[in-house]
Amino acid sequence: MLTPMVAGGVVFPGLFLLSKNTLQRLPQLRWEEADAVIVSARLVSSVQAVMASTAGYIVSTSCKHIIDDQHWLSSAYTQFAVPYFIYDIYAMFLCHWHKHQVKGHGGDEGSTRAPGSTWAVARGYLHKEFLMVLHHAVMVLVCFPLSVVWRQGKGDFFLGCLLMAEVSTPFVCLGKILIQYKQQHTLLHKVNGALMLLSFLCCRVLLFPYLYWAYGRHAGLPLLAVPLALPVHVNLGAALLLAPQLYWFFLICRGACRLFRPRGSRPPSPCQTQD
Repeated sequence: MLTPMVAGGVVFPGLFLLSKNTLQRLPQLRWEEADAVIVSARLVSSVQAVMASTAGYIVSTSCKHIIDDQHWLSSAYTQFAVPYFIYDIYAMFLCHWHKHQVKGHGGDEGSTRAPGSTWAVARGYLHKEFLMVLHHAVMVLVCFPLSVVWRQGKGDFFLGCLLMAEVSTPFVCLGKILIQYKQQHTLLHKVNGALMLLSFLCCRVLLFPYLYWAYGRHAGLPLLAVPLALPVHVNLGAALLLAPQLYWFFLICRGACRLFRPRGSRPPSPCQTQD
């Protein structure tokens, strides 16, 4: 178990540092540290998403029996990805820190009031990214032990499908980079936004009804009868995993409405403008 976790602990921070240093030191680029940190964090998230989705596709398509079939990648990648969630909490903090500095809140006086300002930035970070930090913490402290101990080698098909939820992450990351560089009105941003909306809907929101349908087909049950046939803790776990996906999907839909609203159209209603 330790080998994949150690490998993940080296790969993800190492890729971040390699990308950041490359963007800062290449003569053709010479990016500012803030830009290099933010883009590098998005890059690592995208790489992890591609790896997770690929592993999930291999596992889910290899398991013909959705309960008993096993694939070595299911446990190996789960262990490999644990350090990513720990690293990403810190990477998100670094991104928030540099955005805070760019907005002029850090300034040159930061050295004289570093403890207070750092604590203020940390509180702002936890307030803004609370749901994402909670999501990462649950992945490490709850989902990982459950997938290793509680499953007892069962249900690799379902784990593979859950890994494929990361398909939408590269589009989310690219969208944030384009917004960072004020490219919201470009064709690339609109195409990426449409792909992000579609991939998030299919791979994160509709994923859970599909998993229930797949189990129902295996057990010979209609879709609506599946929740009644499953233990309460399984339905509760699925609901807790689905809830943040629905919230994030609502935010994506709201952003898409703003993105594709024709210029010069009438101002949005008050309920649309409340952030």
